[in-house]
Amino acid sequence: MNNIDKNTADLLKQVADFDGISFKGAFNIRSNCMSLGRQSTENIKIDSKTDNPGLDIHIAPGTKGEDVFIPACVTKAGVDDLVYNDFYVGEGADVKIIAGCGIHTETGEPARHNGIHRFFLEKGARVLYVEKHVGTGSNQTKKVIDPQTEVFLGPDSYLEMDTSQLGGVSSSVRKTRGTVGERATLVIKERILTDDDETATTDFEVEMNGEDSGVNLISRSVARGNSYQAYRSNIIGNAKCTGHSECDAILSENGRVDASPELVANDRDAALIHEAAIGKIAGEQILKLRTLGLTEEEAEKAIIDGFLK
Repeated sequence: MNNIDKNTADLLKQVADFDGISFKGAFNIRSNCMSLGRQSTENIKIDSKTDNPGLDIHIAPGTKGEDVFIPACVTKAGVDDLVYNDFYVGEGADVKIIAGCGIHTETGEPARHNGIHRFFLEKGARVLYVEKHVGTGSNQTKKVIDPQTEVFLGPDSYLEMDTSQLGGVSSSVRKTRGTVGERATLVIKERILTDDDETATTDFEVEMNGEDSGVNLISRSVARGNSYQAYRSNIIGNAKCTGHSECDAILSENGRVDASPELVANDRDAALIHEAAIGKIAGEQILKLRTLGLTEEEAEKAIIDGFLK
């Protein structure tokens, strides 16, 4: 893929571990609203949508151990990229999907990427979904990433979402909606770092409709500078199920965080729990690391890096 410029290659390395040559397995590389390259495999078919910009990804029943790369990049000011990607995961499949997004701008108008992803998991399917968001270039230009995700889990299926946004994104609104079937499990692990005047909003809503379904929402965030974050989660238990929501946030400088976890039990056998904690780094943690020879800034960075792992 010789048509990939340096800025795009750098972003792909950060969000999808691109080696500078190609991806192994099924992939589609999107940059500035266009596809730079695509490859399907025997078990994973990637096709362009006919009604909207975006892709239909079909993963055959029983597919095991394969990866799907669907990264998107924006490297020009003024680009407003919108893409719809639907993933159809067949019965008993077990795959990893990498779908990060990076924006690099130096000057000019704001740049934005909005990825709308839907997951349809059939019986017994398992998916690990990894999504990294990064912004690079000048802090004087706005970089906006607004992902939307819808999840539909069939019986005995499992979806784990590992999402991170660790700096450089001026503004983001992250919406996730889930419907969980019988004995199915949804796990969401989110890590967010904001700085300067950046803002980030997380909005989770999950309906537990199947007997013995489960959900675990975990958000860890750090708000530095004058940044602001808002976290909302709503777990709705409509059947015998288990649900857990956890939001932990660290404040530094003038950073601000709002957390609003909600639970709705519509069945007497719905067991739902939420936890939320917001505060600054404990002084004794800084002191302990400084006794090991670290400066205060180095100690704070080490604590934050460990917290966001």
